[in-house]
Amino acid sequence: MRIILYTGKGGVGKTSIAAATALKSAKAGLKTLVVSTDPAHSLGDSLDIRLSAEPVELQNNLWAQEIDPVHEVEKGWGQVQKYLTSLFTAKTLKNISTEELTVFPGMEDLLSLLRILHYYREKTFEVIIIDCAPTGETLALLSFPEMLRWWMDKLFPLKRKALKILRPVAEPLIGVPMPSDSVMGEIERIYNDLDEMRHIFTDRETTSVRIVVNPEKMVIKEAQRSFTYLNIYNFNVDAVVVNRVIPDNVTDEYFKVWKDIQKNYRVMIEDSFAPIPLYYAPLFEREIVGLEMLERVGTEVFRDENPVSIKFSQKTQQIEKVDDGYTLSLYMPFTDKKDLSLNQKSDELIIKVGNVKRNMTLPRTLRGLSIAGAKFEDETLIINFGGEKNERTDAN
Repeated sequence: MRIILYTGKGGVGKTSIAAATALKSAKAGLKTLVVSTDPAHSLGDSLDIRLSAEPVELQNNLWAQEIDPVHEVEKGWGQVQKYLTSLFTAKTLKNISTEELTVFPGMEDLLSLLRILHYYREKTFEVIIIDCAPTGETLALLSFPEMLRWWMDKLFPLKRKALKILRPVAEPLIGVPMPSDSVMGEIERIYNDLDEMRHIFTDRETTSVRIVVNPEKMVIKEAQRSFTYLNIYNFNVDAVVVNRVIPDNVTDEYFKVWKDIQKNYRVMIEDSFAPIPLYYAPLFEREIVGLEMLERVGTEVFRDENPVSIKFSQKTQQIEKVDDGYTLSLYMPFTDKKDLSLNQKSDELIIKVGNVKRNMTLPRTLRGLSIAGAKFEDETLIINFGGEKNERTDAN
């Protein structure tokens, strides 16, 4: 199975590119699903077809779906919702919808991922194209399973054991229900499923992320930042699609200045993302709505290529044995050295770039070793392991 996630700044046209890729994949004979996980669904508008929370067959080999987060929450969060509802009811909260209180921000997006996992396990489709939310929400969504993993590994076993012991004594004393073992079991199941999704999304033979950009400064800058963060979390960005490029055959004087501006930014995109392949979609004379226009987009972008093949795969993280220890190299383009910092706590490496932080569990090879030094050169963070333990190390 192939999974391709399309992301980018809001308004760049990623929904159209995702739908066009799916249509071309289906035309090539692959059983394909294009699915939107963006709460502000526009996939149905792009296809000009009314979609639902379940896959709708559009034509031979092509299905589309707009995941209903409320439906997914009811299916995947039921036991926990019941417990939280009983908890709020016990505390006699008035005039507040318990349904709203029992769904945390971002929960709908996370549980939407579990539907993708279901399709993966069942091999329902050969190709899944995901139209993601705008960049910031996508990055938060993709990084959450790893953050949840830290919490579950460190605290969950202790809390679950403690609750079994304290529940009979605590409930009568504090007057509110304690979470049952089935509630804790559901939380653990969700965690295990999300952890499995993390492995699938970082499997370079299965999953690719593609960034959609317009030849505009703010869009390119955001794409550069997202590319850095995706590399930190070891996701494979295998292509960049440059959308709404004014064609060379447009000679109207009004567009001349815009064509010159776009030409400069196209060079900036090429310099920024090389050697990742770039694909171009022109600014069409008509709105991109309906299967006919989407087929034109797919043809323009991919020409005679297989649209879902892996376009590029470069390891962004590498471990090498050296004389007195090991080095861990992390490719981190568009990063300013002064924004980088490292912490090591036991078998965890905490990498911070600006406002983004990753708690990275060290590979088995590096466990038990400590940071001996670090440097940042050629857009790569090189960390030496094997020296005395440091609580904090800044890249030189």
